[in-house]
Amino acid sequence: VRDVDRLKTAMSGVDIVVHAAALKQVPAAEYNPFEAIKTNVIGAQNVIESSIHNGVKKVIALSTDKASSPINLYGATKLASDKLFVSSSRSYSTKHKTSFSVVRYGNVMGSNGSVIPFFLNLKDTGRLPVTSTKMTRFNISIEDGVEMVLYALENSWGGELFVPKIPSYKILDVAKAVCSECEIDVVGIR
Repeated sequence: VRDVDRLKTAMSGVDIVVHAAALKQVPAAEYNPFEAIKTNVIGAQNVIESSIHNGVKKVIALSTDKASSPINLYGATKLASDKLFVSSSRSYSTKHKTSFSVVRYGNVMGSNGSVIPFFLNLKDTGRLPVTSTKMTRFNISIEDGVEMVLYALENSWGGELFVPKIPSYKILDVAKAVCSECEIDVVGIR
């Protein structure tokens, strides 16, 4: 997504784009701030420009719950990306036929970097780190995430931000379910 010319070539003859590329992990974004900006913000603009250039009909960008009131760079870059996509349907709609919408959801259960596999890997140490004892997470299965994207593809007109109603849970409840005898280390918000 960081190479607009390559994207323009790759999108030739494409009708639908689901934009899922991002530097997604909070510590990686904090440690490499400009890499996060180049991928998550400039990359988003490259997807927009390439889609318009090729006459793509619909673009659905995947976002994160961390883009709502962001407290870290990852969330801030995804909020900027969301704004670019939502505003592009309004800004370019009179000149071009491409519609842009965003699907924003929480943690994908069992995905790389999600909390359950993370806790399972640390279970044998007897200690599980949590950011805060008050932390709540939103969770979605991969199947429900795909269904939400398909719903957005079928129902979007352009400029929408789709946010599914998904279950939330307290991080301490998950930690105790994974390892009830483990000590909890409060490490603070990253």
